[in-house]
Amino acid sequence: MLTEANLKELLGFTANNQVLSIYLNTDHTAGSSDVYKSNLRSMLKDIDLPSDVETVENYFSREFDWSGSSVALFSCAPADFFRAYSLAIPIRNQVVIADRPYVKPLASLLDYYGGYGVVLVDKQGARLFSFHLGELKEQEGILGESVKHTKRGGASTKPGSRGGVAGQTRYEEEVATRNMRDVVDFATQFFAQNNVRRVLIGGTDENIALLRNQLPKSWQSLIIGSFPMGMTASKVDVLDKVIQIGRQVEFHKQEQLLKRLVTGAAKDQKGVLDLDDTLGAVHDGKVQVLVIRDGYKAMG
Repeated sequence: MLTEANLKELLGFTANNQVLSIYLNTDHTAGSSDVYKSNLRSMLKDIDLPSDVETVENYFSREFDWSGSSVALFSCAPADFFRAYSLAIPIRNQVVIADRPYVKPLASLLDYYGGYGVVLVDKQGARLFSFHLGELKEQEGILGESVKHTKRGGASTKPGSRGGVAGQTRYEEEVATRNMRDVVDFATQFFAQNNVRRVLIGGTDENIALLRNQLPKSWQSLIIGSFPMGMTASKVDVLDKVIQIGRQVEFHKQEQLLKRLVTGAAKDQKGVLDLDDTLGAVHDGKVQVLVIRDGYKAMG
């Protein structure tokens, strides 16, 4: 799994030779392994780095299992440097030769699909997941068992408790409140241990609101969305929902950034749009945020 430490290593790599960076889409919806191999051959055919091409070809023929949705490779044969990362999220095919690894696609993936904590909650307990770059892992813990144990009791089974619907309801509310406190304690520990930067909550509107309101404000600020889902949902259902919300968040952030840029350019305030003006701003060292459409190529 790609980590921020891996990205830092790539960012810090320098050599006196060129680095070959390859991103290959291997998502099953894009075709079979024969299609991927054909795309790879097309990407490599004009690359004049024979040792790196050989290293990449050997990796795909001997090591890569064609699982996952994409793969990123970085090779600098003279420096004996080769890294490969299988990814669970599809990315666009591209090849780049430069004096260092081309990591923009990886940085974007980490920005939009890294460091999620997911909670499915009801009045009895919670299921917790970590989601990172398309991979969903469920936390195995004892919270569910202990919560279920406290849930079994009822007003009529508690010594000294008053019977009737009102007494039963009060007791159930007390149990639910205690359960939610346990969920909050368990969830916040889980978030901290997994370096969570974004939080998603699934459940009923009532249970989502209960958990949201009881979380510490520092974690409330990281909640980016919620969704209706039962506690018995499959991991596939949870994964699909998280990826869907991740894409929505990515689109919204990009849309807001473009709106600010276009508005600033229209008001002649800290924004330019065309290539010449953009290059001029880069040359003058005035650029704070540079937005380039993926795959953009200028003529000439």
